[in-house]
Amino acid sequence: MVNHTPSTKSISLDKYGIKDAQIHYQLEPKDLQAITLEKGMGKETQNGTLAINTGKFTGRSPEDRFLVKDDYTKDHIWWGKSNKAISPEHFDYLQKEVENYLSGKEIFVRDGYVCADPNYKMNVRTVTEYPWSNMFIYNMFLRPSEEELKNFEEEWLVLCAPGYECPDPENHGLRQANFSILNFTKKVALVGGSAYTGEMKKGIFTALNFILPVEKNVLPMHCSANVSEDGETAIFFGLSGTGKTTLSTDPNRKLIGDDEHGWTSENSIFNFEGGCYAKAIDLSEEKEPDIYRAIKPGAILENIIFKDNGEVDYYDSSITQNTRVSYPIYHIDNIKTPSYASNPKNIFFLTADAFGVLPPISKLTPGQAAYHFISGYTAKVAGTEAGVVEPQPSFSACFGAPFMPLHPTKYAEMLSKKMQEAGVNVWLVNTGWTGGPYGVGSRMKLKYTRAMITAAMNGELDNVDYRDHSVFKVAIPNSCPNVPNEVLSPRETWNDDEGYYATANKLSKFFQDNFKQFEEYANDEIMAAAPIVK
Repeated sequence: MVNHTPSTKSISLDKYGIKDAQIHYQLEPKDLQAITLEKGMGKETQNGTLAINTGKFTGRSPEDRFLVKDDYTKDHIWWGKSNKAISPEHFDYLQKEVENYLSGKEIFVRDGYVCADPNYKMNVRTVTEYPWSNMFIYNMFLRPSEEELKNFEEEWLVLCAPGYECPDPENHGLRQANFSILNFTKKVALVGGSAYTGEMKKGIFTALNFILPVEKNVLPMHCSANVSEDGETAIFFGLSGTGKTTLSTDPNRKLIGDDEHGWTSENSIFNFEGGCYAKAIDLSEEKEPDIYRAIKPGAILENIIFKDNGEVDYYDSSITQNTRVSYPIYHIDNIKTPSYASNPKNIFFLTADAFGVLPPISKLTPGQAAYHFISGYTAKVAGTEAGVVEPQPSFSACFGAPFMPLHPTKYAEMLSKKMQEAGVNVWLVNTGWTGGPYGVGSRMKLKYTRAMITAAMNGELDNVDYRDHSVFKVAIPNSCPNVPNEVLSPRETWNDDEGYYATANKLSKFFQDNFKQFEEYANDEIMAAAPIVK
């Protein structure tokens, strides 16, 4: 366990252009929580957990995320909707504005690092305007020892100023007053105008998604991971709300991490982070005991509602559906220390299918695995992003397009090569709707999803009979331990064959239309995996 005693080191921020600031360096979480409460910026729950409100933004604002386009990045980045360009000149102006804004203020500085594998460790210094933002970084980044702090030199700098809004955004390359910008040449992440903590977390994730494949030959993945007692690793790809955190937190397996990992050329999987950032909506101890019990002093609840007696109402979404909790990974009892393990044996692609069409579990061929990885289908869940008020079908390449600076086929090629070398099983798991689409059917029961994943990892689906889905062509097991047979067939749960196949064809067409942008990069095996439109 890392020594969490406060650092006695003092620092200056003059070299960053931040002058005359009252600097709090490397404060303990309890001290940051106390300052947050003193400033009236948060409340405590019944058990002493800090609860804060992130204000105007309760999710990321992807339309206001930019990457600096310069000589280093211009030929690497897949420029477009997800990767919007901003000029070095506009970035320099905004960085100077943020530095001036933070000057003279009481601010909070934390040194940490990302990438648990020591061969790929990257030091990050984070400067925050708010004390609870700094506490979030303590939770989410890896925590250096006192000895490591003595000669700490950051490779990346994060400047987070929620209170700064650009007064004339249109003159500085922005869409509106808030922004999240990465500069790969200066190695600076800039966040302004938004207090949503996920902007910092995903900013550094995006940086790693560029640095690791381009410079280190490491595949970065938007996935969770766990490992069995005998060293068999499983990884879970999926966007927000698909179950990455929930399904990787398994009492019978050690958690490696819940969201961001690398797969190295040395055949290991390592966590980027030192904590977890889980959705809290509808959370209960019965459904998700490990996450529920991790919510204790040191954790931070975001945008939740209290009952009259001060108890948290996890079912209240009046602020947002995207209620969250962050906590250091050691709040989970069953974790892998250090946070890395060997090649995976099973890979699960998680999707929350709002159409209710995809099977709850199916086995993929290598071509289908590449097709579904590049497609990255799920449903955007209300509140996860600004402006999303109801679930929408969505395709996000590599199950993480908003965070992937390179062309999706770059990651897909790396993944395909590693999957074949490691001989892994790949499964598509629908954690979304069954018995009909969203609004008609119901969400797949978590106990069934857990049972299917456990069966796959235990090899209990290796020798059962399979049938191919008539539209998506994926192999559906006819039986699975602890799961009713009718649950395995989405068509049977509908009790409406005509409606089911009409909806399946509709979704199939969405898949085909989306994949047109990748066809010129896909080989025959991948194209043969496309679903059928009847």
